[in-house]
Amino acid sequence: MNLRRLLDHLYNAAGYGAALFMIGVLAMVLASVIGRLAGFNLRGSDSYAGYCMAAASFLALAHTLKRGEHIRVMLFLERFGGRLRRPLELWSHAAGTFFCAVLAWYSVRLAWQSHAYNDISQGNDATPLWIPQLGMALGCIVLLVAMADDFILLLRRRAIGTGAPDELKAIE
Repeated sequence: MNLRRLLDHLYNAAGYGAALFMIGVLAMVLASVIGRLAGFNLRGSDSYAGYCMAAASFLALAHTLKRGEHIRVMLFLERFGGRLRRPLELWSHAAGTFFCAVLAWYSVRLAWQSHAYNDISQGNDATPLWIPQLGMALGCIVLLVAMADDFILLLRRRAIGTGAPDELKAIE
């Protein structure tokens, strides 16, 4: 298996993980509603719905980026033509990669520190916080890989993927 296919599988796996966590949000909300109708309180269901929502949001970032669905600076870049557009695209991808690296570093650090200090949630569920923070950290790492992937493709003057192979956008 070549590296391109491996990266595409990584981005798709993160997207499927996000979808599973969205199902988790649905399950927690439904369990809470059914519990109220049946006369019992499902403790921690609101917290777990929030944890699932955070994990879904962060895991979906890389998949969304590779599908071209993120709000980008293309409206700004399309106004520039010729020789100025490529340096601006390189700068924007470099800045994006840098900020994704910082986000990934600090999210992994947060999960690590929560584990080291045995930090637990303040709600009734008393969940060790490093467990839900893993979804955020993993999503940030995969986003960093996706941003670096796009930056390297741009440097090599290759097409940046926006989904299916027939939707590839050629870089000037």
